[in-house]
Amino acid sequence: MTEFLQQLINGLALGSILALIALGYTMVYGILRFINFAHGDVFMLGAFAGFYLAPKVATFVPLPSVAGALVVFGLAMAVCAALGVLIERLAYRPLRQRPKLAVLITAIGVSLLLEYSGQFCFGAANKKFPDLLPAWPVAKVLGLSVNSNQLIVLAVTGLLLFALRFIVLKTRMGRAMRAVSFNPEAAALMGVNPDAVISFTFALGSALAAAAGILYAVSYPSIDPLMGVMPGLKAFVAAVLGGIGNLPGAALGGVIIGVTETLVSGYLSSTYRDAIAFAILIVILLVKPSGLLGRKEVEKV
Repeated sequence: MTEFLQQLINGLALGSILALIALGYTMVYGILRFINFAHGDVFMLGAFAGFYLAPKVATFVPLPSVAGALVVFGLAMAVCAALGVLIERLAYRPLRQRPKLAVLITAIGVSLLLEYSGQFCFGAANKKFPDLLPAWPVAKVLGLSVNSNQLIVLAVTGLLLFALRFIVLKTRMGRAMRAVSFNPEAAALMGVNPDAVISFTFALGSALAAAAGILYAVSYPSIDPLMGVMPGLKAFVAAVLGGIGNLPGAALGGVIIGVTETLVSGYLSSTYRDAIAFAILIVILLVKPSGLLGRKEVEKV
């Protein structure tokens, strides 16, 4: 039982990171009905933004420290939010009235562009992520090892999910996002600017991906330009598992994928840890294609 609970804690920390990435996928799909496959690479750029910003921040805020970590965290999220808006404006907006297949191919092209541009600019070798927070001793609770990074991941993810829920349900922009998701034409007739809403959605999703990148780099302090490929695919699976277009479903799917992957790695073999996510995807598409919390939509012809 102790080993199971230990694996569960590890899985919750990993699942929280996947949930933040999955939220970006599901928000874009909810608004535009297409999958932004470049989202995993925005996650990677968030980690590299933190890597290069940390020495700059350390010149006026000491690192490692809580204050310095918050500054790096906020700046990396701002950088990726701006990048998300730029990607939408240059790559996706001109194709908005084109077939979805054209947009999908463009998304894959943007993903490859970011990956190989990252290798050209940052180098292909792994880089050690700097220490943002002071090292705290590992806590022993009922025989379980809980380190500070896991607590930070869970706490930050919880705060970001609460903030996202507040934005979507309690703000004017959130109301506009829900209106555009439901019926963009009717929302435009009621005075909503769809372009502004879509840009805000990309900015918000990209900021969450940057936060996930920083948390991932803090937990696994080795980054490279291809680090976003596998987490991005797993987060996509998590979004489909929970119900693509459903925000609570994306968070739930991320946690399920993270916990399942950790349990499989701990009890069976680490060889299967990447395969299990795609096995889950096949099962959910066969059993419940709309996802755990998704609703079946009837398309009119």
